[in-house]
Amino acid sequence: MNDQSEQQGSTLHFLDYWRVISSRKELVLAVAFLVVLTGTVYTLLLPNIYASSARISVSEDSPEINPFAVQQNYMTPYNPYFLKTQFEILTSKPILNEVINRLSLQVEWGKNGETLSRDVALKILKNSVSVFQQRDTSLIVINVKRDNPNEAADIANEIAEVYRDSRLDLASKDARTAIDKIEESLSEQRQRVADAEENIQQIREDLNIAVVGGEGQFDVGEVRMQQLEGDRLFAQREMVEKEGLLKILENLNDKDLLERASYITFDQSVMNTIQQIQDVEVQLSSVQADYGDNHPEVKRLKSQIATLEGTLTRRLNGLRNGLETEYVIAKNNFESLDKVLASVRTDTIESQGTKFRPYRNALADLETERFIYNQLMSKHRQEIITLQVPRNPVDVIDIAEPNARPVSPNLFLNVLLSIFVGLGAGVGLAYFIEYLDRSIKSADDIENQLKLKVLGLVPQKVRPLIEEGPDSENAESYRVMKTNLAFMSDSDEGVAHCVLSSGAGEGKSTTIFNLAYVAAQQGQRVLLVDADLRRPVQHTILGMSNRFGLTNVLLRDVPVEEAIKATSVPNLQFLPSGRLPRASLGVLDPKKIRELIQSLKLKYDLVLIDTPPVVGISDSSIIAKEVDSSVLVIQYRKYPIDMLRKALASLQAQSINVAGAVLNNINVMRDDYYYYYHSYYSDYYQQNDDDQAEAKTI
Repeated sequence: MNDQSEQQGSTLHFLDYWRVISSRKELVLAVAFLVVLTGTVYTLLLPNIYASSARISVSEDSPEINPFAVQQNYMTPYNPYFLKTQFEILTSKPILNEVINRLSLQVEWGKNGETLSRDVALKILKNSVSVFQQRDTSLIVINVKRDNPNEAADIANEIAEVYRDSRLDLASKDARTAIDKIEESLSEQRQRVADAEENIQQIREDLNIAVVGGEGQFDVGEVRMQQLEGDRLFAQREMVEKEGLLKILENLNDKDLLERASYITFDQSVMNTIQQIQDVEVQLSSVQADYGDNHPEVKRLKSQIATLEGTLTRRLNGLRNGLETEYVIAKNNFESLDKVLASVRTDTIESQGTKFRPYRNALADLETERFIYNQLMSKHRQEIITLQVPRNPVDVIDIAEPNARPVSPNLFLNVLLSIFVGLGAGVGLAYFIEYLDRSIKSADDIENQLKLKVLGLVPQKVRPLIEEGPDSENAESYRVMKTNLAFMSDSDEGVAHCVLSSGAGEGKSTTIFNLAYVAAQQGQRVLLVDADLRRPVQHTILGMSNRFGLTNVLLRDVPVEEAIKATSVPNLQFLPSGRLPRASLGVLDPKKIRELIQSLKLKYDLVLIDTPPVVGISDSSIIAKEVDSSVLVIQYRKYPIDMLRKALASLQAQSINVAGAVLNNINVMRDDYYYYYHSYYSDYYQQNDDDQAEAKTI
């Protein structure tokens, strides 16, 4: 049972929201129409924008030349930030400024022959260019949007051209720098060889040595010394190579070390980790393009990449530490061999005499310097031959071509978006106005906010039934009202009711007249009293004179029997208000009113009294206190509910019996509930009219 109640409450809640929209559908549609019209006109006034795209393939530059490596490694290391870096370079100031210069865009975009400023041209160009990675590839797409299709294609192609030239210039500059370093080392090493040769020549002259190597007889000690010299040279070469590589590594931070991992080492675990990172990067690019950055799979892949990069960094740091250890070992080995060689050389020279000791030392130094010089010369020649065939780091895959169809504005999309925005704005404005509207909008508001019973619901634009006729479809609303009043009265004698309203113009006078009309139709003796002495209207409805009436009765000018007039409606009599002299504004004396109402109840079955508005005038309170019950007429969506509360509180403070309220002037076409309620009776009376017309025809 509770579930059903909750479901019903939820349904009613939704219907309340829908009722707001339906009751203000003209506003919603008007706002939507204005937004759609504005969006359409704005779209039609926008210039056509054309897009052209060029596709390029980029690769990283070759690693720096290591002159001490036995074999140069040209494998490009994996760099996860390479493409993103190139995106920024493609839209950087140097590239775009060069494009502006080559295409003379400052002149092209200037107005009236004037030259556009560099900053403005750069801003326009930057806003026209977008760079992104083509899905599932490593290709870069350069997309340019301009109001001229040829200009868009030219700019896209020129950006690719300028970028390619800049990469080639940078690669040539780096290569030239590397070769310059080798040539500088060659020059220094050549001088060292020359110095060593001069030293040997000087020693030969000083010692009068005619032939190098001497006499051709070598003992065991001399053979061992030659072997140790060879081992020492090998150890020295290994130490120098590791020392050079270690110096390079010491100048690299963790990020640079990560980028050059693939040519620093061929360790299988490092290569496997690099391959794993590349595989996950490919997966991330695909998933990220499909689902966006916030998808759980994207976050998982990013986390996996971070973990693999951390593992790779630790392994590379381990390799760096291992290289330091290897260098220390090589250095210790060299120093150890050097000491042993020195010892053997000393023993050998001492065994043969001290004459050849300086010569042999100088000869060993010369061989060492020549070996290093030959290694540098070999690397220098190798790199020159390699650089004679330059490697192009940028390949243009597709050139941009003018596009005949504009990409924007999209009239269909903009109109569709305007429809949704307009409807949303209209609904929002409707709810905002509804929020500001503090008037009574439904019978539920009367029952919940004012705690009054609803005696009847009267549709909009109802005229007096004397004009519409006895078979008017609106008469049923007043019959329901009359029935509800009858149920609330247990008296068998005449009953007196008055109709009140909080303010003017709420339809109080029409309501009480039509109530009197339907009561008279049902055979009751009805007296309609117009007690609105300041603004009487009942005599106008009936087309009768207002010369004498209630005012004259209260002033004792005429008896009440003479003031009451018969009407054209059977069983309905009328007591006009009469003309109220300015000196007699306080004519409504409670005692006189009480006596008059009591006497009238003895003569009529139903006495209905029209009164002035409650707020600001005391006449209505005097009359309402003397009748059996009062009916409060509330106009649909007119006065604030606070005003109604004050009027009701004023009546209740005087112990006035307010039987209930009538919701008047309802716009049934804007409220589905009241529409179906009204249409039910409308169909009934329409059917009766058709039956009567058919009977007359027969």
